[in-house]
Amino acid sequence: MNLRPRRATEDPEINLISLIDVLMVLLVFFMLCSTFVDEGRLNIQLPTADQEVHGTSGAEPIVVTVTEQGGYRVNERELVNSGRDTLRRAVERVAGSARDGRVVLRADARATHQSVVTAMDVLGRMGFTQLDIATVAPAAGQ
Repeated sequence: MNLRPRRATEDPEINLISLIDVLMVLLVFFMLCSTFVDEGRLNIQLPTADQEVHGTSGAEPIVVTVTEQGGYRVNERELVNSGRDTLRRAVERVAGSARDGRVVLRADARATHQSVVTAMDVLGRMGFTQLDIATVAPAAGQ
């Protein structure tokens, strides 16, 4: 009778090829199904359209107005043209180096969407993070 334990002639091993294949398929699946959302740089605070008066900080906000024709006004001063650089220079002149102040965007209801987005883009690229969009209260009969 042989009482010695039998030695296995083969060493136990784990087949890693199939594990690597499964992990690669999962990786590709999650990469294709994931959405990479690029969050906007502007922190837009949409005000409610009621009669409430919201508290304001000590400094006066910069008011950028978009006209029906797509022109811009900064603090009620009309700009010579509706170019991005002109708007940027006008806002820089009013704001100086401060980028932590509030900016109120007043857009005519009939203004093109592109002109409003252009104004928001210029303000965002300049580093402004507090952007309020002005609204009016609805009429009492509506």
